Amino acid sequence: MADTLHILTLNAISSVGLKRLPSARYVIGSHVDRPDAILVRSHDMHAIDIPAGVKAIGRAGAGVNNIPVERMSGRGVPVFNAPGANANAVKELVIAGLLIAARNLVPALHFVDGLEGEDKTLHKLVEDGKKQFAGLELPGHILGVVGLGRIGSLVADAAIKLGMNVLGYDPEITVDAAWSLPAQVRKAHSIEEVLKAADFVTVHVPLLDVTRKMVDASRIKLMKHGAILLNFAREGIVDNDAVLEALVAKRLRYYVCDFPARKLARHPHVVALPHLGASTREAEDNCAIMVVDQVRDFLEHGNIRNAVNFPDVAMARESPYRVGIANANVPNMVGQISTTMAKAKLNIHNMINKSRGEMAYTLVDVDSKVPARLIEQVAMIEGVLSVRYLPVEGQ
Repeated sequence: MADTLHILTLNAISSVGLKRLPSARYVIGSHVDRPDAILVRSHDMHAIDIPAGVKAIGRAGAGVNNIPVERMSGRGVPVFNAPGANANAVKELVIAGLLIAARNLVPALHFVDGLEGEDKTLHKLVEDGKKQFAGLELPGHILGVVGLGRIGSLVADAAIKLGMNVLGYDPEITVDAAWSLPAQVRKAHSIEEVLKAADFVTVHVPLLDVTRKMVDASRIKLMKHGAILLNFAREGIVDNDAVLEALVAKRLRYYVCDFPARKLARHPHVVALPHLGASTREAEDNCAIMVVDQVRDFLEHGNIRNAVNFPDVAMARESPYRVGIANANVPNMVGQISTTMAKAKLNIHNMINKSRGEMAYTLVDVDSKVPARLIEQVAMIEGVLSVRYLPVEGQ
C-alpha cells in the first residue's frame, strides 16, 4: 500500500480542489505534522520554519511573493502556482474599473448618499447636481494594455468588444499568449509608446525587480492629460507618490487599483478596492483545482507543471519504477546519474532532463525496483538537491 501523504493548508483552500486528493491516501489540514506539501494562498511564509520533509509548495493563485522561492529552490522544492485560473475574475474587475472611472460613479454615489429631503426635493437636487458627474463612453477611446498574458489578453478582448481601440505591449509574450491575443490589438514597441497614446492604461505584469515601480513619475508624465490608470496586478508596480503628484497636476483623471495604501486613502480621484481581483467563488475553485492537481501529480509521479522555479517536466509512465531528481543546472549531471544507475545494474527505460536558469530536473524510469542505496548514492552527487523514489502503488 502506498505511503500516506500529509498536506498542510496555511489558508482556507476551496473544498472543490481539496476533494481531488483521495482521502484514502491524503491527510489534509491546518495542523498536520510532518507535511509532504503545503498549500497556501496569502499566508506570509518568509518568516516561518518550513519543515525539511516538505517536497512541494502550491500557491492557489498566481503571485508567489509570500513564498521564499529562492530558499525552496536551494532545497530542490518546486513552488507551484495557478497562472490564468483567476484570469476571468480579474478581467471582469478591470472592466468594472474602466466603467467606474469613465462614468464618475464613485463621486456620484457619494453625492446621492449625501442628499436629504423628500422625493420632490431629491429629484430637484439630482437634476441640478448630475451635470458635475458627466462622464465619457468607452467606444473609440484607446486602452493601453501593458502585459499580454492570460489576463491582459482577456482584458484586451473584452475592451475590443466594448468598442475600444487596444494598444498592447509585452516584450516577453509567450507563443500561447500570442495565439490567444485578438488580432485587432495593435502592438506597441515600448511602454512609453502605450502611455503616450492611451486614454486608459491597465498593467498586467508580475512584481519582479525589473517591474517594481515600473510606472514611475517619468513615465506618468508621458500620459495624456486626463488619462486613467488602472492597476489590478501588484501594488509595487505603480509608484504611489508619482500617482499623487499626477493627480494634483490633473495629468491623471483617476487611479483605479486593487491595493489600498495610506497615502492614497480618501483621495477623491483614487478608487482603491480591497484586493478583490480573484475574490470570486469560481476563481477560488479554479485556483485550488489547478494547484492541487499539480501538487498531486508531482508527489505521485514527479511531474512538474507550472512551477515558478523549475522547468516544466512531464513524462508518461512506461515503468512502475521512477526516480525524480532536482539538481543545479551544471555540466555532466545526466551522465553522472546514468553512470550511478548503471553501476547499480539498473536499466534506464526512459529519461527526460530539462533546465531553467540555475535549476534542472530529471525524471528516470527504470525496469526494476530501485534499492534505497541507489537513492543515497544519487543524492551524494555534487549539485543534486533532492531525490525521490516514485514507484507505482503496490510496487
